[in-house]
Amino acid sequence: MFRNIIWDVDGTLFDTYPAIVKAFKSGLNDLGKDASLTWIERLACKSITYCVSTLSDKFRLDEQDIVQEFEKHYSRAKFEEQLPFPGVVAICQYIRSIKGTNVIVTHRGRESTDQLLAVNNMTDYFTGGLTGDDDYPRKPDPAIFKAVIKAHNLKREETITVGDRDIDILAGQATGVFSCFFGKNPEDVDPDLVISNFHDLHQFLLSKNNHS
Repeated sequence: MFRNIIWDVDGTLFDTYPAIVKAFKSGLNDLGKDASLTWIERLACKSITYCVSTLSDKFRLDEQDIVQEFEKHYSRAKFEEQLPFPGVVAICQYIRSIKGTNVIVTHRGRESTDQLLAVNNMTDYFTGGLTGDDDYPRKPDPAIFKAVIKAHNLKREETITVGDRDIDILAGQATGVFSCFFGKNPEDVDPDLVISNFHDLHQFLLSKNNHS
């Protein structure tokens, strides 16, 4: 039976990429450069760090300047407009209803993670988690996954990790938990499950758990 979910935040729990991509584009414009939203989104979907380094190489800009401009513009984005993906809340409610545990593992900072949860009335669905403010190597290093499993006493065989990037899947697999990729095109990984919407994950959980 799958009772626990380790959630990624950006692009998984919440549809934050439009605001992130817009902030990068606006920051580039302030630095006298420009790039398409589509290209920036592809970079950001790999990771924010990858996006910054690629933009730096492409436009011969200092990484710190890019980060500073990005943070300036992203700080103006409204959390109320960065909504949970359809079906996410229902899954979180379901996990709680079966006495399971929702936890977060994200590169995003704790304060903004907590704000996203609070604004969307989702704080109570989560037992806790680890963020970019905690002292762990970045995914795909599995250390942060192992730490959250230990901290919340999760059984690996009852736990799923859900993420929208290869690094989420790699970290989950290295930890020994079931891996679910949210999106269309995992590149260099072989997840246990690929979904394009959260209704499918909800039905998968119900099917598996009802047969346990």
